[in-house]
Amino acid sequence: MSMLFSQATLGSLALQNRLVMAPLTRNRAIGNVPNDLMVEYYSQRAAAGLIISEGTSPSPNGLGYPRIPGIFSPEQIVGWKRVTDAVHRKGARMFIQFMHCGRISHPLNLPAGARVLGPSVVAAKGDMYTDAEGMKANATPQAMTEADIKATIEEYAQAAKNAMTAGFDGVELHGANGYLLEQFIRPNSNQRTDRYGGPIENRARFVLEVAEATIKAIGKDRVGIRLSPFGIFNDMPLYDDMTADYTYLIRELNTRGLVYLHLVDHSAMGAPEVPESIKAMARSAFNGKLILSGGYDATRAEADLAAGKCDLIAVGRPFLANPDLVTRWQTGAALNAPDMSTFYTPGPKGYVDYPALD
Repeated sequence: MSMLFSQATLGSLALQNRLVMAPLTRNRAIGNVPNDLMVEYYSQRAAAGLIISEGTSPSPNGLGYPRIPGIFSPEQIVGWKRVTDAVHRKGARMFIQFMHCGRISHPLNLPAGARVLGPSVVAAKGDMYTDAEGMKANATPQAMTEADIKATIEEYAQAAKNAMTAGFDGVELHGANGYLLEQFIRPNSNQRTDRYGGPIENRARFVLEVAEATIKAIGKDRVGIRLSPFGIFNDMPLYDDMTADYTYLIRELNTRGLVYLHLVDHSAMGAPEVPESIKAMARSAFNGKLILSGGYDATRAEADLAAGKCDLIAVGRPFLANPDLVTRWQTGAALNAPDMSTFYTPGPKGYVDYPALD
């Protein structure tokens, strides 16, 4: 009996299987508004138990990349409602991932009046693509004042309410991959000396306050979080206290009662491996559902579920290239290979034109 294709629960939600479509930035939201192409893309993949949307900004300030969607304007809410309606018709549940890019940004990608913000005035190494002028160095962020922090937390809470209006089943807070929440957690990007900087109790404060505000807005059964301990993406170097810091953070998140913890392991793409001890710690310290992701195929997914290592398995690139991944994995059919050259380009090519089985 396959566990992967058996039904599961997530809070009060019933899932048609334990396969999760991982959040995948695809840069198709022209003007930062979900469109017809995105409705088709997500609908094609709605045989998943749970779809987690691409990173979506709760604030104009968080739109660090070109053509990523937001969830702060009426047009964005309407656009997303068409996506969630299409996904629900096919039986999947859908969470929206809140991705505030923080310092991983450039002013050319932001709307008028928006600002590049971060915990401290520390630019991330690396470049950012802009439609206007091509590659640019990541901008130096403005250090967030306490007023900025309060306003940003309120933006998350309002975005969560907007997500409910747009028909989402819940929200995933993106605390991974070097974006704003992780920028507060990590000591290289957070050099503050106030109550949001210094020891992990302070560096975790912003993440925990965002979680609390989001839970207050929509309920703990509808809020999950994604973390990337040992992730180095977007200039997040490894450091000595990493294990202790993430153990503290996960225990604190657990007391808030979030519905799931989604752990990222990008070692399949060349990042440092997340130690099994970290995954085991998360399993024991966190009472909600645990989602593991990172380079899974059907065999390994089945094995980790059977061993009780997690409750759900998230898959990215195989879903990107195989709209009917559930059927392919169930039947052992060959998979389409993903075309990296079209991951982030506007238009349908490499987005909605991957073939499904006859």
